[in-house]
Amino acid sequence: MAYQRLQVGRALGVIPNDDVNIPNVAAVTTTGTSTTPAGQNSMKDITVGVDFVAQGVKVGDIVVTSAGSRKVRSVVSTNELLLNIEGTTSIPNGTAYTIYSQVDNPNNGCTLYVGLAGNLKVLTVGGDEIQFTGVPTGSFLPVHVLKVFATGTDAQNIVALW
Repeated sequence: MAYQRLQVGRALGVIPNDDVNIPNVAAVTTTGTSTTPAGQNSMKDITVGVDFVAQGVKVGDIVVTSAGSRKVRSVVSTNELLLNIEGTTSIPNGTAYTIYSQVDNPNNGCTLYVGLAGNLKVLTVGGDEIQFTGVPTGSFLPVHVLKVFATGTDAQNIVALW
């Protein structure tokens, strides 16, 4: 009996998001810790020696934290970014982040592993929005995916694989 063999070299936990694609895990621009003023949607970096401009952070790049993913709307200064924040949610002060280059090194598609069963809405590399219903626990989705939508997804522990 033939079977599909999947060999991957990189992986990233996926936080479903209606606005932001899964970043290319190989395209880390910089990492740090936020110093977000309460109630604001900007983020300041306090990591010694990190400069957003010198690191090449651009509008459209993706900032990933434990709370989710956001796009860079503006590089305000060498140590401040303006991000797209869903609703009124801001990045809490002291939150670790990783910025991935989306502009220069976009995700060209990844395979997904689903850790906990549920429904999964994705955007394929071909531009199709598709709803997978009843994806079982421990499944691999053999489709090249750019985005996992929050709306329409209740599967959990999703991992992007390259």
